[in-house]
Amino acid sequence: MERAEVLKRVIGILTEAQEIRRMAEAGEENDGGGNAGVATQLLNEMLPSISVPADATPQEVAGLVAEALGPALHTMVSGFSLAFTSLAMAHDAGRTDITSMEVLQELALEIEGGSYDEGA
Repeated sequence: MERAEVLKRVIGILTEAQEIRRMAEAGEENDGGGNAGVATQLLNEMLPSISVPADATPQEVAGLVAEALGPALHTMVSGFSLAFTSLAMAHDAGRTDITSMEVLQELALEIEGGSYDEGA
């Protein structure tokens, strides 16, 4: 999965989490899938399968797992960090003219425009 796609999925998870919270605060029922379903789907799509030889030592297993999962986890953490930083910057600037949902929408548009492509 490309970096921009991961970033957009992270924004989707955060947007859905806000909707779930809004519904809970309003006393509305949730369909049950919710944020966990979106997060699980992202993990299933991003995390690779790992083949481990039957005779592998624990150290070899740890190395294989780290090598396989490292890049995907780094990309996901980077996505959540970017979203958090964008929200924190708007908060710290005292922006009362924009909601957190609007901050996430602006970030999604920037990502769609290529602002956060590899090497950018």
